[in-house]
Amino acid sequence: MQKKVFQLLTNNTSGVLSRITGLFSRRSYNIESITAGVTADPKYSRITIVTSGDDEILEQIEKQLAKLVDVKDIKELKPDESVYRELCLIKIKADAAERQNVISVVNVFRANVVDVSADSLIVEITGNQSKIEAFINLLEGYEILEIARTGLAGLSRGAKDVVML
Repeated sequence: MQKKVFQLLTNNTSGVLSRITGLFSRRSYNIESITAGVTADPKYSRITIVTSGDDEILEQIEKQLAKLVDVKDIKELKPDESVYRELCLIKIKADAAERQNVISVVNVFRANVVDVSADSLIVEITGNQSKIEAFINLLEGYEILEIARTGLAGLSRGAKDVVML
């Protein structure tokens, strides 16, 4: 099993995301993460999908996505030719005595404390998935109350393969 990141440029119309996820569901393909948002041109949305499978399945996924009417462009975002980022919010149980130790770890990872209460704090961290995983692993001695992750967003490097519709 290998992982691939696909970036789709689609019409920004209602039901597009539902049709894309429906394709995965009907064929029992797995979506590891999916992010979507409007582009600089409000007529289009950019959708980033992380999926996994063997070569044949991944090839089929790409072909099936390309057949969807609303999909205007699809490309694979290869790790060495792209920039990936994810946002993660983590609520950590920490009283006044533990708070400074948590903040020390936060500073090492260039994360931000975005909320503090008497018994917990919320940390915002952005970066690639391995950075976020490493940060979560360092918090092992603390009680993590909640985690919210956005999923991967990415763009290819350079201007050579930018699609203008």
